[in-house]
Amino acid sequence: MVELQWAENLDDERTAAVRALLTAARGVDGKPEVDPDGPLPGEFSGGRYLLATTGDDLVGVVHVDASGDAFGRRVAELVVHPDHRRSGHGAALAEALLEEYPSNLRVWAHGDWPGAARLAQHHGLLRSRELLVMHVETADADWPEPDLPEGVTLRTFTPGSDEQAVVDVNARAFHWHPEQGALTADDLAATEREDWFDPRGFFLAEKAGTVIGFHWTKVHPPNPAKFGGRPAGEVYVVGVDPSAQGGGLGRALTIAGLRHLAERGLSQVILYVEGDNAPAVAVYRRLGFTPYEVDVQYATSDAG
Repeated sequence: MVELQWAENLDDERTAAVRALLTAARGVDGKPEVDPDGPLPGEFSGGRYLLATTGDDLVGVVHVDASGDAFGRRVAELVVHPDHRRSGHGAALAEALLEEYPSNLRVWAHGDWPGAARLAQHHGLLRSRELLVMHVETADADWPEPDLPEGVTLRTFTPGSDEQAVVDVNARAFHWHPEQGALTADDLAATEREDWFDPRGFFLAEKAGTVIGFHWTKVHPPNPAKFGGRPAGEVYVVGVDPSAQGGGLGRALTIAGLRHLAERGLSQVILYVEGDNAPAVAVYRRLGFTPYEVDVQYATSDAG
């Protein structure tokens, strides 16, 4: 029988158990991004945890970011160990989660699996957000030199100098976004300490000495459950100041990053885009991207 317990903080033993569970899930699902010897992923850090155990085994975990997204909606992640799925543990975790947080809650379902849809429907959760994953093979693409608007120049990011300029543009470009719009200079500085961070793949567009856009790329190590087990570049974030939108700058920045990733020898590039952002999806399709999978957020009726 499964035992459920809420925890505000995790000691070293529980942290190791959660990390091991997430690592096992990544081997099957391709997510989350977790280092078997590193800290828990950001979406599983802080907040509250609901732990499901059978005997001495951790069979499932829910993480709740009780502080909420940029609009104050609580966001949860629910993961069941691959060896213990289809045993009712996901349903038990979902029921306990909604008993504790019956309102103002969104729950991620990565991969849009039918089982997650059935579970959401059973609990009256609404499909509120689709995050589309798109993919392109660099060998199939022919990206030209970026065509920058008149008076705009391109350079790479300088750590210790450019953080606030990027954060300011980001805040204006993504004021509508539940996660990205909340980026702070401290968040950016913390990311610079991550192993994957490379300022050579972080492009800034300037006009008259002012940053008006950026393209931040990322490189993922091989993932056995995703993208054929090969490394993948990512169009991580493209942000254009609203005052500079509509003139082709976003496309130029995107192409600059794509060419950089291809020149690094990466055979494929991915990106995440809101499923209802038809103009952006159309731009990426014209650059050769095709849909790969969908991540979904299910929400209580008041958090849709």
